[in-house]
Amino acid sequence: MERIPILRLGEFLLVSVQVDMHDELALRLQEDLLGKLEETGCRGVLIDIGGLDVVDSFAGRLLGDVARMSKILGAETVLVGIKPEVAMTLVELGVTLQGIHTALDIDRGMERLRSLIAS
Repeated sequence: MERIPILRLGEFLLVSVQVDMHDELALRLQEDLLGKLEETGCRGVLIDIGGLDVVDSFAGRLLGDVARMSKILGAETVLVGIKPEVAMTLVELGVTLQGIHTALDIDRGMERLRSLIAS
């Protein structure tokens, strides 16, 4: 069964999506990530989608849902690595990423998480 790895870095969880996310894999990621948040009590989630060339409306909505669910569990979410073509597709599909903060890369995303948690 294919899974996207979730790594713990101190008080953050790092998710690096390096394969195309079909619906089943996206749902499994949601379940795994929320379970890991409950298990670890981490306060931040960094999701790197730099490996994705395409994000459909389902995956885009799911990312927004994950951020809102993570917030309920006490964690902020930052999405990094969004390619220009992915950003254009999300806008064209009308997908809003409510609840997700964004940054250009992992370093800036970690800085953003630290500032969100400090406030």
